[in-house]
Amino acid sequence: MARIDVDGLEIDYELIGDEGAPPLMLTPGGRYPRDTAGVPELARIFADNGYRVLMWDRPGCGASDIAFTAPSESVMNAEAGAGLIRALDLKDITLVGGSAGSRISLMIGTRMPENVKKIAVWWLSGGAIGLAGLAWFYCGDQVAACSKGGMEAVAALPSWADQTARNPRIRDILLRQDPDTYIDTMQKWAAAFNYRDDTPMPGLTEADFAKLTMPILVFRSGKSDMAHTRRTSEWVNELLPNSTFREPPWGDQEWNYVSTFPMDPANRRGRFERWPLIAPDVLEFLKG
Repeated sequence: MARIDVDGLEIDYELIGDEGAPPLMLTPGGRYPRDTAGVPELARIFADNGYRVLMWDRPGCGASDIAFTAPSESVMNAEAGAGLIRALDLKDITLVGGSAGSRISLMIGTRMPENVKKIAVWWLSGGAIGLAGLAWFYCGDQVAACSKGGMEAVAALPSWADQTARNPRIRDILLRQDPDTYIDTMQKWAAAFNYRDDTPMPGLTEADFAKLTMPILVFRSGKSDMAHTRRTSEWVNELLPNSTFREPPWGDQEWNYVSTFPMDPANRRGRFERWPLIAPDVLEFLKG
């Protein structure tokens, strides 16, 4: 593991696999860190199959810093991810991610299409209900706490407990924010998740999808998955110029099933713990 400055933010990351092997960035979802159950295990499979795998904590996740100057949290993460790739001088990189990691991978691709060889994504967040849930998950408790108790109340939220334990600078950064400005920022970040009729995913326009001309593997979402709707995955596949659409290696109820799993890092439990199941399909696509 290591830390590097990317545009004023310290980003925590780890590279595994042989030096000189083709680079691959793996991005998890939610605000979960790179060591969440299932993520390092999937990274190890890629590394054992000939890739130099970059795992990273996005801004506001794990041990990385955070800022509140970007127009949305997704933009902040995408710009940090592209900056990290440049800072590490990784060429012809492959981007792989699920849930929020799928959104960030595609957004990184639009920022450096000339340097991205292939992309593989699953659990693409979308739909009016799913996106409304993201707005609350990422921003709602922040605004509620800040309106009642200022930035001290925000810093005390359970949603920041893991980050502040890993990186005490996070608490300091939070406490430096002006409460009124912070609420305004969270309102803007929440609005960035608003459902739109002209794009399947927040942070990406139809013109952005057109930039993604590299081969991209999109896994179809389950019909029962209201967080990552089936139509979102189908719509993304339709907009991408060079997309392969594939059924995932799990059943229709997968998201509902794994959402019941305990988040238990010590025992390697969590909603990403079954991600290694996707490795054979991704590897077949990457090596094809």
